[in-house]
Amino acid sequence: MKQYCVYITTNKENKVLYIGVTGNLPKRIYEHKNKLVKGFTEKYNANKLVYFEQTENVMSALQREKQLKNWHRDWKINLINSFNPDWKDLTDNLLDSEIRSVDTETSSV
Repeated sequence: MKQYCVYITTNKENKVLYIGVTGNLPKRIYEHKNKLVKGFTEKYNANKLVYFEQTENVMSALQREKQLKNWHRDWKINLINSFNPDWKDLTDNLLDSEIRSVDTETSSV
């Protein structure tokens, strides 16, 4: 089943927050990190993944994105702190879990 992600990225100083939604989080973060997408994340170097949540429903993901975009900055920071208190870049963990998922799927074939 397809997974949709709502995610938050920031810059290396953790000053800027960007909220997005995607059907392929590893690909989207790769695009942000390599500045393949023109716009906010490229301009402000918001390419450090600090938060994400997944759902199988695209409408739920879009609604959650809108909800988070309307939150006060402090609420967003509290959300990130509850999920990732050290504000570490979660990209490597995400890619590792994707690779493990693919390995598991192919080993059962």
